[in-house]
Amino acid sequence: MQKIRLSQDRGYADHGWLKSFHSFSFAGYHDPAHMGWGALRVINEDRIESGQGFGTHGHQDMEIISYVLSGNLAHQDSMGNVKGIPPGDVQRMSAGTGVKHSEFNHAIGEETHFLQIWILPNQRGVTPSYEQKTVDSASKRGALALIASPTPTGDAVKIHADAALYAGCFNGDESASLDINPKHKAYVHLIRGSLQVNGQLLKTGDALLLEAEHRIDVSGGLDAEVLVFDLFEN
Repeated sequence: MQKIRLSQDRGYADHGWLKSFHSFSFAGYHDPAHMGWGALRVINEDRIESGQGFGTHGHQDMEIISYVLSGNLAHQDSMGNVKGIPPGDVQRMSAGTGVKHSEFNHAIGEETHFLQIWILPNQRGVTPSYEQKTVDSASKRGALALIASPTPTGDAVKIHADAALYAGCFNGDESASLDINPKHKAYVHLIRGSLQVNGQLLKTGDALLLEAEHRIDVSGGLDAEVLVFDLFEN
């Protein structure tokens, strides 16, 4: 089963300082047909104006990943972490028993554009933790590089969830394949450009939901950057 979720069909919120597209129901956007996909609960594409951000707020029992596309995201949390997250880094926060954090764009005259991703954990009540790694851009060039997993390797961060997340950049003749268990669900989110995924043409902001598939094939990219989620639990 394959189903395209077009970019323009996502929820949208304009708060002035924040402009956000919601792939799944979130805050004031509610769509019973799009509450999540497997363990994947949130993909918000956020743009934060200079000098603005999310004030201190709490999370519990959620795996939260930030993937910055441009600008820089300033992170501060109740675990004592004070970090800047630039493009090319992947950041993971396991909320577990409870954590508070803030996210701001302190860059003067520059917008911060990033993806906020929430994945349901496979165990509740873990000790809150934070991890941030720089992913080698060469590893994503014409390939699907693992960037988050319960059993991470290389530049990937560890998540307490039944899911693995891959990132790749494709242009021209570059292509890649990823074998998946047909009992899993999968979700492909195209960050930018255009890309053929299992014979379907995706454009910026589009997604492809997959179920009972054996493999994901990506090719024919035009300045494409993509995220692929292998979701172990239905």
